[in-house]
Amino acid sequence: MTSRLLRACLLAGALGWSLAGGASEILIAASHDSPALQRFVAALQQRRPDERVRLLPSHERTTPDALPADARLILLGADLLDWRLGHAAGPPTLILQISRLQAQQRLGEQRPPQLTLLWSDPPPARQLQLIRRLLPQARRVGVLYSAHSVVLADELRRMTAPPGLTLEFQYWPDTGDSQPLNRLLDSSDVLLGLDDPTLYNPSSIKGILLASYGRKQALIGPTAAFIRAGSLSSTYSDQQDWLASLDALLDRAPRHWPRAAYPAHFKVLSNPQVARSLGIELDDDERQAERLRQGEPQP
Repeated sequence: MTSRLLRACLLAGALGWSLAGGASEILIAASHDSPALQRFVAALQQRRPDERVRLLPSHERTTPDALPADARLILLGADLLDWRLGHAAGPPTLILQISRLQAQQRLGEQRPPQLTLLWSDPPPARQLQLIRRLLPQARRVGVLYSAHSVVLADELRRMTAPPGLTLEFQYWPDTGDSQPLNRLLDSSDVLLGLDDPTLYNPSSIKGILLASYGRKQALIGPTAAFIRAGSLSSTYSDQQDWLASLDALLDRAPRHWPRAAYPAHFKVLSNPQVARSLGIELDDDERQAERLRQGEPQP
């Protein structure tokens, strides 16, 4: 199929969705109003000028089933998940800024219909590819996990690691006891952080970094928020990436939305000072992200 014919088919499909009533109201809700939220709403409206995008004020959030059934609802943050789950009826809903662990605490393994969870933590497969590109000499990837992040560790165990990498797991029930951390560092070449606040937090991160860098080992992740603290690198998605990912989903009929997904658009953030101290030569973050994108499966 030629690119011109493909574009025509996509346009026809989008038009059919619009004529069928898809070009409806897009409602955005968050726990608290803020200038950043207002900018997000305005930016999405700019991307979708033919639709009405508006903030759903708290006084209109009576029950989800009271909202227009043909609307599409975007919730920012895990705080509103319980409100949405209060009624099975209601418009199809996208939930942003929710981590795997936050969803696990509220939902377990359930993925309710009419609900799409867009994960805020970096995809583990993407983080492993970042390790492979940044540290080609690394062979053993150490992974710490707690009782809260067993589900994330199990997901990693089920994954096929990139060629040349093996995963080493260590349960760490008490961050006040450094022995599990040291055991893992002795059997690893690099640490992959999971987005588990019980392990990676302002109180624990200094000890983890001192122990790992004492062995000339880098920490990847757990999120971009830890780069300034001393993590070497991480993939992440900023507002523009989320808007692009949302835009693509909103072009599709809600019945074709996945139950859960990571954002397709992302960037890489690295810490050059940490790289120099570890003797690691970093490539430009934009070029690194582009190489990762080229290596990912295309939708």
